Amino acid sequence: MSINRVIISGNLTRDPEMRSTASSMPVMGFGIAVNDRRRNASTGEWEDVPNFIDCTMFGSRAESVSRFLHKGSKVCVEGKLRYSQWERDGQKRSKVEVIVDEIELMSQRSDGGQGGYGQQGGYGNYGQAPAAPVYQPPAPVQPPVYQAPAAPAAPVYDGGAPVAPAPAAPAYPDGNVIDTSSSAYDEEIPF
Repeated sequence: MSINRVIISGNLTRDPEMRSTASSMPVMGFGIAVNDRRRNASTGEWEDVPNFIDCTMFGSRAESVSRFLHKGSKVCVEGKLRYSQWERDGQKRSKVEVIVDEIELMSQRSDGGQGGYGQQGGYGNYGQAPAAPVYQPPAPVQPPVYQAPAAPAAPVYDGGAPVAPAPAAPAYPDGNVIDTSSSAYDEEIPF
């Protein structure tokens, strides 16, 4: 099994070129410059070295997206690599290009919008620092106050037989009383 997937981001090196196949399918061709950082052997300094990648996108989406792209636009593309070879003027030529499946516009439009089609998020905030979180100390927590139940009352004698006091209604630790006269558990629960 092999995997042929690539994701790159960079700037367009030229305006997109629209053409169509023999079956009238729109085809958009464009180039992306992707920088690679390398250390210069003679100076020891890090340098950006551009890689120029040809990209091709097919279908009606290619035609729609081409209206939003121009030289210098920052994009992120996802697709697969395709190797092509041909002969021109007796010389064999070849190239590797990206067949684009997905494209994300990362440049701000001239009207101040973000990306194409009014998109927000995605790769749209690429390179922008997120807003710094604001620390808010937690509110102090009051421990629950628990009151021990009162000692049972002494039995009351009524004609010689002890009578137990009426049971007190159960209460939560915060003092709220639970009404047990009409419980949801009085009815049978169907299964």
